[in-house]
Amino acid sequence: MNMFCYQCEQTSNSQACTRVGVCGKSPEVSLLQDLLLNELKGIGVLGQRLRELGYADGRTDLFVIEALFTTVTNVDFDPQRLKGWIDSSYKIKKTLKDKFHELYLKKNGRAFSEQLAEAVEFIPAGTMAGLLKQGAMTGIMANPQLNPDIRSLRELLVYGLKGMAAYADHAGILGETDEVVSAFFYKALAALVDESLGAADLVDLNMELGLVNLRCMEMLDKGNTGRFGHPVPTPVALGVKKGPAILISGHDLLDLDELLRQTEGRGVQIYTHGEMLPAHGYPGLKKFSHLAGNYGGAWQDQQKEFERFPGAILMTTNCIQKPKASYMDRIFTTGLVAWPGVAHISERRDFSLLIAKAIELGGFPADEPGKTITVGFGHQAVLGAAAQVVAAVKAGKIRHFFLVGGCDGAKSGRNYYTEFAEKVPADCLILTLACGKFRFNKLDFGTIEGLPRLLDVGQCNDSYSAIRIAQALAEAFGVGINDLPLSLILSWYEQKAVVVLLTLLALGLRNIRLGPTLPAFITPNVLKVLVEKFAIRPIGTADEDIRLCLQGEK
Repeated sequence: MNMFCYQCEQTSNSQACTRVGVCGKSPEVSLLQDLLLNELKGIGVLGQRLRELGYADGRTDLFVIEALFTTVTNVDFDPQRLKGWIDSSYKIKKTLKDKFHELYLKKNGRAFSEQLAEAVEFIPAGTMAGLLKQGAMTGIMANPQLNPDIRSLRELLVYGLKGMAAYADHAGILGETDEVVSAFFYKALAALVDESLGAADLVDLNMELGLVNLRCMEMLDKGNTGRFGHPVPTPVALGVKKGPAILISGHDLLDLDELLRQTEGRGVQIYTHGEMLPAHGYPGLKKFSHLAGNYGGAWQDQQKEFERFPGAILMTTNCIQKPKASYMDRIFTTGLVAWPGVAHISERRDFSLLIAKAIELGGFPADEPGKTITVGFGHQAVLGAAAQVVAAVKAGKIRHFFLVGGCDGAKSGRNYYTEFAEKVPADCLILTLACGKFRFNKLDFGTIEGLPRLLDVGQCNDSYSAIRIAQALAEAFGVGINDLPLSLILSWYEQKAVVVLLTLLALGLRNIRLGPTLPAFITPNVLKVLVEKFAIRPIGTADEDIRLCLQGEK
């Protein structure tokens, strides 16, 4: 059974995974995800038509967002759960189709008689074997005659949508929704089956997605800060404390909040892992005394780190790897995350089984002190020091800003980001966010004028903060963002990084360096457009890239 997937940076030979995913995705999972996406395209056509008739349904909006997020890299590896998503998508599609015909007739006084897209009429098979066959007919390379550049731009749009779905889902969990964001999912999904759209149309749609995602990230920022307060600079312990322990990974701050509430006063220490590290900066979370610290680093090291951790483990969102047998009985998933054979907490935020397992295991036998690192430099914290920063720049104390951030991963070449950060001159500030920072965030970079030289802006979910900081600095200096002494050195791995890049491009940012490799789904012609319009470029050597950035390369 063959598959074809090239949505992440670590795809096989930087081309495509065709036998099994480097992420651990089986061909069955890949084919089912392709089929689910095809169903979502049909829902997109109907949802867009219905909005034109004045009809919207929040439950369907949520389903589309969650279904797209389910197909993001390292989220759902369970074929049976994916079959459930497909079954549900077909039921929703039928309901939307009936509603569309009803409202169309009511508005126009006649029945709808035009041809709808094939994805609308598609009927999923009733068996797993049948679904897998259909998945092979609806995947990326199902139409070998399709113009490669059109395919490339469509896939760029697909992956951007998946990334925005992750942000929209997190915002929705916190009670934040936005009609512009919700409506765009349908518009973009419908566009993926619109054969009349050419390359220029798809480029425009990708840029529109970037701007809509800015709105989505702002919505998520509002949800996080409204619930937990604005992050403040906070030292985070890297040591451990004696007693029962739970390690929580992923991105879902509300899961962490509820876990802290359910374990309060029970003698269980809570440790963050991976992208949960920035949680320590939020006043609403750091107030819990048993939020003990951070254990381990980025997602790709979880197998060895989880094996060493003597407690229970909770995966809240994407980034799960195939669990090793040594901790299979003490790792739990929740939300959209799933791995066959791993206990899934389906009743949202009832962590009683997880807590009982942690208490049973006993945890760490003794305290083990460690160093600390500082997080919590969100946009409010940094902008609160804006006058100090501007004065330091004008006085020649700060020469340049480097945003070195993005995703981490296991494939070779990412040592570039460690070397780059180490070689940034002492009169320059480094901003960082997402799990790429684990390449260098334990290093001592010192200070400039009382400011830490390394400012941890937060999760990949906090990319809005980095954009706000750049915009505020540009305003303070009375220049455009591209005229700031600011360079963006980004690493990417999965689809959230793709949509953040689209947002940066849609805002007009130029000279972004991207690595460790360029996306396999970008054809030479599409890359040429990105280079000509935005001067986007692959990373080179750390020494040469720093030299060019400091020279003000345009």
